[in-house]
Amino acid sequence: MTSRLPRWPIIVSLLLLGPTGSGPASASTDSATGDLVQRALAAELAGVRDTQHPMRYRLHKASPRLSTTKEIVETKDGAVARLLLINDRPLNAPDEQKEQARLDALLNDPGKQRHRKQSEDDDTNRVLKVIRVLPRAFVYQYVGTGNGPHGKVERFAFSPNPAFDPPDLETHALTEMTGELWVDAAQSRVVRLEGHLQQDVDFGWGILGRLNKGGWIVIEQASVANGQWRIVHFQMVMSGRVLFKTRSFDTMEDETDFSSVPVGINYTQAIQLLRSAPPVSASTR
Repeated sequence: MTSRLPRWPIIVSLLLLGPTGSGPASASTDSATGDLVQRALAAELAGVRDTQHPMRYRLHKASPRLSTTKEIVETKDGAVARLLLINDRPLNAPDEQKEQARLDALLNDPGKQRHRKQSEDDDTNRVLKVIRVLPRAFVYQYVGTGNGPHGKVERFAFSPNPAFDPPDLETHALTEMTGELWVDAAQSRVVRLEGHLQQDVDFGWGILGRLNKGGWIVIEQASVANGQWRIVHFQMVMSGRVLFKTRSFDTMEDETDFSSVPVGINYTQAIQLLRSAPPVSASTR
């Protein structure tokens, strides 16, 4: 599974914990707790690797200054999107013309889509790298039950494992993250993760960049079309610095209206599918 995250590399490295919908796992004195988290982690790892259940869905992304709604189709050539709404309003004629021209350019230059697919594959590889270290990156403590979208969930507080030695930049931010993980025990799937940076995180002794203390993320996942699990809500408030440039992110994403598309659909077929959709109204997301 993939998520549309900011392309700021250090932020991506941190957030790859969440966009997979995966939850961290660690050694625990309670074997039942450890088993449940490990099962959920194994399911998320399998989900990242799954390419046999492509989806079509709507992505609504909002920041303090702008919101957009896109229709997205996953294909064997990577995801393809069509912009539908800006600030909850249908595109005006010039914006619609630009969007159609963008899709035409994509059709006329397959290299553009190959580049997008390579970027998606690189993100997936970073996701897998982070998931593989999660069993030793965190310590868990069971904190009780709660109500999730499909019923009862088991809640776990997590904190950095002091014995964890991060092998690379992708995993370094995990050393300062604490939070809470919710697992649907019946499905052995993660339904919510909330993480907070308790301290500043420096990269390359602060030379390459820094993530500022106090940043946080929330990710929610649910069973959607045909029982497939996908991220349905993502929110991030984060600030920091890359080299000499200060960056700040305040964004929220909601994914809705999931439906299956044929396995093996290519990106040109996806564009045809997107173009055949009826017009949207201002209330449609």
